[in-house]
Amino acid sequence: MEVSLACGFLVVGVLGTITDRHTVATEVVTLLDCTSGSYDDRVKPWTLLDSRPGSAGFVTVRVDRYRLADGTECDWDILPAHDCVAVLALTDDQEVILARQFRPGPQMILNELPGGNIDPGEQPDVAAARELVEETGYAGKIKIIGSAWVAANTTRRRWVAVATGCRRVTEQQLDDEEQIEVVLHDLATFRQLLRDGALTDPAVGYRGLDHLGLL
Repeated sequence: MEVSLACGFLVVGVLGTITDRHTVATEVVTLLDCTSGSYDDRVKPWTLLDSRPGSAGFVTVRVDRYRLADGTECDWDILPAHDCVAVLALTDDQEVILARQFRPGPQMILNELPGGNIDPGEQPDVAAARELVEETGYAGKIKIIGSAWVAANTTRRRWVAVATGCRRVTEQQLDDEEQIEVVLHDLATFRQLLRDGALTDPAVGYRGLDHLGLL
């Protein structure tokens, strides 16, 4: 395994065939946590206890059967879900506000854009403002600039918001299972994070920067 660092994010190149994804991911998490000396220690990697087929209740899967134009029939696993929103938030000093947290899918600590689910009946801009305050304690001028499908097999759309002139207005309001450290990065560092694929919403970051003329 070949390891290098780029802007505080661990870049891993694996030579040959990976036969144990969890082992590699565990090594990555450990190295990432040890090298992120500019952060405090409130966010730590989680310990994987077991992995099994099924759902913890957060994801629903249904099977849709289709007939193609040539008469062929096929089944698709579809993930029905509420829409979500992610926020590119900047302070008056043009620093990007990120939520550093462990992500169980990648099994890594990532500096993420604030965001989350849109509640039933909630408008995307209201959800964006709520998530920004809850995860970071910051508030600013919110603008929804668009949305996109999360994936080809889901009904879920991710709304894209930008927040400008953000200031710290309160303490974080985290759920019991959330452990988030608020970090600020200058634009150059954030652009590098996007290029490195070091967060799960890079499209939102690029789209937000493009809208603000900051690419």
